[in-house]
Amino acid sequence: MVAALNWGLGHATRCIPLIKELKAQEYEPVIASDGPALELLKKEFPDSIFETLPSYNIAYTRKGSLLKWKLLLDSPRILRTIQAEKQLTSQLVTKHNLKGIISDNRWGVRSHLLDKNVFITHQLNVLSGSTTKISSQIQQYYLRKFDECWIPDNEGEPNLSGILGHPHKKPENIKYIGPLSRFDKKELPVIYDCMVLLSGPEPQRSILETILLKVLSKTAMKVLFIRGVIKGNAIRNTNDRVTIRNYLTASSLETAINSSRFIISRSGYTTLMDLSKLEKKAFFIPTPGQKEQEYLAKRMKKAGMAPFCEQGNFTLNQLKKIDNYSGLSNFGNDPSLRDCFAFFKSK
Repeated sequence: MVAALNWGLGHATRCIPLIKELKAQEYEPVIASDGPALELLKKEFPDSIFETLPSYNIAYTRKGSLLKWKLLLDSPRILRTIQAEKQLTSQLVTKHNLKGIISDNRWGVRSHLLDKNVFITHQLNVLSGSTTKISSQIQQYYLRKFDECWIPDNEGEPNLSGILGHPHKKPENIKYIGPLSRFDKKELPVIYDCMVLLSGPEPQRSILETILLKVLSKTAMKVLFIRGVIKGNAIRNTNDRVTIRNYLTASSLETAINSSRFIISRSGYTTLMDLSKLEKKAFFIPTPGQKEQEYLAKRMKKAGMAPFCEQGNFTLNQLKKIDNYSGLSNFGNDPSLRDCFAFFKSK
């Protein structure tokens, strides 16, 4: 069973190459999640077996500085969800005769009935400001309950996650598997000057959407605007140079990104893995209050790869900075998923 956290679409999309390789090796993956993440995976793998997991119902605050305090207040409900996940997972092990579990950041998706429980995360250190030490300890407490923890990054330099995936003291059960991406780089003619690629929990996704649509309403650039919503009504477009789509499947999105000169997006880790694989130029706008994205955006700027700005400071003039940066690099360490999956065949 492959289970993805429903927090934006990044956890689901980085499970796509895992599911494809499992199918290529003649496994029959049961795909589990909830909400938009589950809907996305159903679109990508319509003939697969699906299960709905309890929802964490994670939502952002409108004011970024309040996010970690909201998550703290939500912690009793989150703990109940983890317990519900764990109980349901044991039922699903029996129902589907599961041989192993791959859980992308779902703490409760593991079972004592199996000895092949894998946790995927790029965050061994969970940045949360003054509470970073305790949030990291909580994360590592849960991942030690799994038989293996896979980090989608390189073990040494260069790497994408920095201190997130490379703490001074590492748990013993971790394995670096290389960055995961559902895309391949292709040399295609440039069709779009700019591509906007949105995702993430509400209300911050919609807040950034409103900002970007307003700024781009009078642009002369040819823009492809992907809203990152699986279900939703079409929105009014006031500029015929801007093409708006709710969502693209993986193959269409791969073509669109390869056909765009640069990308505007959040600095989420899955997005970084995708843009690194495709060696794209980018401009990042971290989600307010999400320390991980703020750290990654600053790291990309320091490395000379991509500029960024805070959400409220975005203007068209900010995009002029892109020419001064190299774009993201493909570190050339594609994951050997066949070797990873050998874990499920070992005794």
